[in-house]
Amino acid sequence: MPEPNVNLGPIIGILSHPSDGASGRLNNSTNVSYIAASYVKFVESAGARVIPLIYNEHPETLQTKLNLVNGVLFTGGWAKKGLYTEVVEAIFKDDNILERFSGSHHASTLQLVKNVNIEETMFQRFSTDLIAKLSTDRLVMHHHKYGISPERFQENVSLSNFFNILTTSTDKDNKVYVSTVQSQIYPVTAVQWHPEKNAFEWGLPMIPHSDDAIQVTQHFANFFVSEARKSLNRPPVRKVLDNLIYNYKPTYCGKAGYGYDEVYIFTENVARI
Repeated sequence: MPEPNVNLGPIIGILSHPSDGASGRLNNSTNVSYIAASYVKFVESAGARVIPLIYNEHPETLQTKLNLVNGVLFTGGWAKKGLYTEVVEAIFKDDNILERFSGSHHASTLQLVKNVNIEETMFQRFSTDLIAKLSTDRLVMHHHKYGISPERFQENVSLSNFFNILTTSTDKDNKVYVSTVQSQIYPVTAVQWHPEKNAFEWGLPMIPHSDDAIQVTQHFANFFVSEARKSLNRPPVRKVLDNLIYNYKPTYCGKAGYGYDEVYIFTENVARI
């Protein structure tokens, strides 16, 4: 019999991001948004299903969907103002602490912070050998222009009281930034790298595809979904089926040359009140 305290059918909400994921080459509507299919595959590879959270849909619709999920994946992206950031700013937005880093199209290592108890983090499933390779081999993909140094992180009381730093990384100019954090209390983990790309994206030549890199992706996916399994929210089956991402079709965009292989594009005409 299924364990009563384990959810064997977790649902993950993934928030869409403004644009079509290809700089307007696929769809240049003003209300378009997208989710890279690699995020969906990342979640599905660990045994969960996905409900798309379309950032500019009606608030009541968005809330209805949130009531159906057991966890949420925020993909991040270029948007730093407007409606998208209003949806997520309570967790991630703080323009006053961001610093410039040269981390675009960059494969890098992850340096674990001293005295981190791995058993209580996303790295709990990693073998000793793979943990060691994280600090010596470039097993993760970075693609960002902003970040935060460990020093500025610790100076910010709101951040340092909420998150623990798990890893740091070095950009192309050898500047060190925080690359993985975990909440001290809540089941929240944030990364400044792309665990989904190793296994599911091929558009950029610097994405790691080695066996070790694939293990990094799979272990993180398993950890993320295992956290969602702890949520006992079990909504009505019909409501889940009506909102799953299977109701949409991905668009192949590898030829557009932006870096994604597939994206889900949403163009619903929505009204905000």
